[in-house]
Amino acid sequence: MTVMVDEPLSQGDDVLLEGFLALDTPEGFRAELIDGEIVVTPPPLGDHERCVATIIHQVIRKSAAELECSGNKGLQVPGVDGHPDNRVIPDITFVYVEPDAFHRAPSWMPVQDDDSIVMVVEVTSSRPRRDREAKRTGYARAGIPFYLLVDREEERVSLFSRPDGEEYGHTDQVPFGKALPLPKPFEIQLDTSKFD
Repeated sequence: MTVMVDEPLSQGDDVLLEGFLALDTPEGFRAELIDGEIVVTPPPLGDHERCVATIIHQVIRKSAAELECSGNKGLQVPGVDGHPDNRVIPDITFVYVEPDAFHRAPSWMPVQDDDSIVMVVEVTSSRPRRDREAKRTGYARAGIPFYLLVDREEERVSLFSRPDGEEYGHTDQVPFGKALPLPKPFEIQLDTSKFD
C-alpha cells in the first residue's frame, strides 16, 4: 500500500512527517517515508528472507572487520526536493561493533555522516523502483559507504560505493550465481548462488 501526497505541502511537510510518525502500522508491516510518499509494505516472502539470511551469515561470519547487524533499524536519511528527511528501514544495516551504534539509538537513527554504519542492504520485492533509485540516492546523500542491492527481478547483485553526497560514484555488479567481491572492511567474496 502506498499513501501519496499529490501536492507539495508548503508548511505541510511537518504535517506529513507528524502523520507518518503517528501511523498505527499493522503488526509485521513496515512503514517508510520516502521522498514525500508514505510506503507501507507487508511482511516479506520466504525467498526475500532467504537472501537476507544468506547475506547476514556470510558477512558476519567471514568479514575481516568485526560487524553486527540489524534487520529492523529505522534510519533517517536526507530527502530530496524540499521533502523532510526520509525514514527508511533497510533489510539489513551493518555497523562496526565499536562504537556500539545501536546502543541507545532512537527509533529513527540519524545517519548523515555517521561513520559507524558500514553498509545497508535492500532485497527487492514487488516494487523494486524505490530500492533502485530513491533509497540508493538517500543512502548516498547520507554518506553510507556501501549499498548492496539484491535485484531479484533483474537477477543481479549490485554494490554501490564511493558516495559523493548525491550519488554513488562506483558500482560493481554480478548476475546471480557469480561471486561479488566486497572490499575492505569486508574482504570477502559474496556467494550469490542461493539468490535465485
